Amino acid sequence: MEHCKSKGFLHFLILWLVSKKSRTGAEIATELEKRKGKKPSPGTIYPVLKSMKEKDLLTIDNNKSYTLTQKGIKSLEIHLDAFIKTFYDIDEMKSCCCEHQNLYKEC
Repeated sequence: MEHCKSKGFLHFLILWLVSKKSRTGAEIATELEKRKGKKPSPGTIYPVLKSMKEKDLLTIDNNKSYTLTQKGIKSLEIHLDAFIKTFYDIDEMKSCCCEHQNLYKEC
């Protein structure tokens, strides 16, 4: 099965955010800002959303809210599996950074 190829984490994050609840492009951008510290521009977010819609990963309703399709759900599962396999030791990584570099505010 073809799933969206990640160009960084943007596709993955969008799938994750929309899986939690339907969101507009502006709501997705605001949520991304919370995670990345910078709000993506409309020129970044909307072409990605359009591409994901064309790949049948997302649908959009009359209120301009995006929702995952069945293909989008499967793609998210694939991305989550890859993320978990890659970062299975994330707690150890976080504690190392917290202890030695004070990179995280909530440590």
